[in-house]
Order: sequence, then C-alpha cells, then structure tokens
Amino acid sequence: MQNTFRSKLRTSLTIIAIFIGAFTLTITSAIGAGISDYIGNQLGAIGAQGVLTVTAAPDDELGAEDGPARYDPDRASAGGGLPGGGLGITTLTADDVEAIEATDGITRVEPTVMVNAEFITAPGADKYEISLNPAAAATVPDLAAGEPLSDSDESEILLPDEFLDVLGFADAEDAIGADVTLGVTDALGEQHEVPATVVGVTNTSLLSLGASINQHLTEQIVQTQETGRTVEGPTGYISVTAFIDPDASDDEIAAIKADLADQGFQAQTTADQIGAFQTVINGIVGVLNAFAVIALIAAGFGIVNTLLMSVQERTREIGLMKAMGMGSGKVFALFSAEAVFIGFLGSAIGAGIAILAGSAISSVLATSVLSGLPGLQIMLFQPLSIATVILVVMAIAFLAGTLPARRAAVQNPIDALRYE
Repeated sequence: MQNTFRSKLRTSLTIIAIFIGAFTLTITSAIGAGISDYIGNQLGAIGAQGVLTVTAAPDDELGAEDGPARYDPDRASAGGGLPGGGLGITTLTADDVEAIEATDGITRVEPTVMVNAEFITAPGADKYEISLNPAAAATVPDLAAGEPLSDSDESEILLPDEFLDVLGFADAEDAIGADVTLGVTDALGEQHEVPATVVGVTNTSLLSLGASINQHLTEQIVQTQETGRTVEGPTGYISVTAFIDPDASDDEIAAIKADLADQGFQAQTTADQIGAFQTVINGIVGVLNAFAVIALIAAGFGIVNTLLMSVQERTREIGLMKAMGMGSGKVFALFSAEAVFIGFLGSAIGAGIAILAGSAISSVLATSVLSGLPGLQIMLFQPLSIATVILVVMAIAFLAGTLPARRAAVQNPIDALRYE
C-alpha cells in the first residue's frame, strides 16, 4: 500500500476527512447506546416482567366532541374526597377490578389507589415532605441496599437514598430495618402517624417515583385517610397491576390486551411504556448520525480525487503491469484495495480516538455534571457498533474507489506506456 502515500499530503487530508466522519459516527452511536441503556434500566422500574398495567381506556366521547366529556355519575373518579386527591383522572371501580381479574390469561390483580403522606421522619430527625408510590407490585426497584417489598402483613417501605442523610442514617445499610413514621391526614383534617419499616433503599432514578410501599402499608394509609368520613363514595383505583404468565408469548399478551380493550380498558407492558422514550432518543441520535454520514460522503469525494490523481500519476506503471500480463480484474482490485485501505485507516483511527476521548469524557461527566444520575454512562462503546462503523466506512471507501479503479482497469497498455 506504499503507492497510496505517494502524495502524502493529499492522502493524509483524505484520511483526516474519513477520520472526522468515523469519529462522529462512533461518538453518536456510543451516546445513543449509553442513553438507551440508562433509560432501559431506569424506566424498567415502571413495570416488572409478567405484569400489565391496566387503566381506564381514553374516553371516546372526549375525542368525538370539542370540550370536556359528559359527566357519568356511575363512574368513580380520583377526586371528590376519594383516594386520588383530585387529580381529575378517570379511575377504575371495584367492578372494573373484578372484570380485569376475570379476564383469560390474568392470574391475579392488585389495584392501585392514590395515597398521600405529608411527611416522613425517623427517631431524632426532623420531618420532611415525601411522595409515595403505591404501585410497588408493578415496579422493579433499583436497590442500593436491602430487599424488594414483600406481601407480608408488616408495613414496609423502600426509602429513596436522598433521604438517608436528613433522617440520620450513615449509609444505605444503616437504614435497613429502621423504623420511620409517615404523617397522614384524615378526612377531618387531623394528622395521624403511621409507622413503617425500611426494608430497602433505592438509588436516585430518572423518574421520581417516590418511596415505594407495600400493599399492607397502602391499606393502612387508606384506612387512616378515610377516618372520619361521613359519606361513603365508590373507591376509585388509578390503575390495576395484572399478573400474567412471565413466559407468555407476544401473541398471548396481545390477545389479553385486546380482550381488555374490548372491555374498555387499556393495558401496557414495560416495553409499551418506555417505547416513546426510546423513539425520541433514537430520533435524536439518527439526526446526529446523519451529519456524520454527510462528513463521510464528503470524504468519499476525497477518495475519488486521491485515487484519480494516483491513476494519472501511475499511468505508465499501469501500462507496464498490463503489458507483463496483469489482467484488468487485478488492476481493478489493486486500486479498490487502496481505497478500502484508506477507508480502514481513517475509520480505525477515528474509532480508536473516539473510544479514548469518549471514555475519558464519560468518566469526568459521571463524577461531575452527571453525578446526580448514578449508573448513567453517557457514552457506551459496544464492539458490534464500532465494527459496524468501520465496515460502513470501508464500504463507502470501496464505492468511492470504483470509478478510479475502473479507469485504471480499462487503460490500454500501449497508450499507457507512451503516456508522458
């Protein structure tokens, strides 16, 4: 390949152009992989394997008319003193829960009501505001210490790690087994203290899900919230966690979702819930990759120019090679190989420097700007992605070298030998 560097400056500039494209492609693909991996891990907490999150289907009437939907007195809503705190969303009734549980393919259900706590405190600590996540059955906690919630008759809570210092715990392990107190206000406006035991500590998440609580503690808080209520209304459930066979096929899950849809419900798996996030991320990365491809196309023209000049400078050499019996196919392969070599050299250098620079930048960001998002590696370099980038660049280089290689292959050896 020494002929490739006869014109060192021209070839070097071409390699630099390829380097820029390969560097950009490697970085953008690593950013996409890193963010996608983080979102997958963090948003995976939305839903566990083998469960569906079932809610009331969007009201067709709302979409059919301009303005709000017509009031239905038989439908429970999260407001008016019901668990849900006036969120203004359509909730599920006890009859809905029974209908969901009776659906083929669903083994059991756990309804979710909205519960609120005004504060959390621990012995010797001040009171701090906290939000609660009662949908523990549908989540997979990212634990720093401890264990997930259980179905026991004890009031259990998963404490977010941001509460460790303020509640007086030395670290996550120190909080496990500790007793905390939740402040809950009843229907008469009186505040009650509801005890709970910390069974686990969760890491800071992309989504602020709050402190997860088990079913027993949820029931205790609901009972406290309803204390003093003189008028009973239908309990409104925000959603229902429906358990299905974890090994159910896509077709079986689709059938269950279709059955629920026919009954007026909307069911989503974890993949359904994180799909929109992934689409946005993939779109952003796609735009960045488009700019990298533009740089590579520009580099392709550089390859064409470099090899065309090489063919012109080596006309007599080509004529000599053909006069000595070298076929047109071999001449074509020779110049095509030079184009591929230029592409490989530029892409390998670009990918290598991208890995070194990206890894260093990712480590610095993880301990500074992104320190509040543990587990986020902004650039994740995957061997398959890097190999794909190099192969794509080599393919572009080969296509760019086709015209010069063909021009060299069709040279007439007698004319080429007389070329000055």
